[in-house]
Amino acid sequence: MLRAYGPGSAPAEYGRYALVGQPESLVICERLETTPLLLQGLWDGELEDTFLADLAYAWGAHRHRPRR
Repeated sequence: MLRAYGPGSAPAEYGRYALVGQPESLVICERLETTPLLLQGLWDGELEDTFLADLAYAWGAHRHRPRR
């Protein structure tokens, strides 16, 4: 995921996938696997939805597709 979407990758050049290069992305990906609805509920209104959607897409949780 880091190689494909992290810093220095083509998608990252456009400002997308900002969370992929952050250490906390590991915890967020774990939550995407175990409690995605709870994570979404906590996320709403706190940070931009595109951050979570992009990370979920990079992680392979295609249920949360990134907005274009």
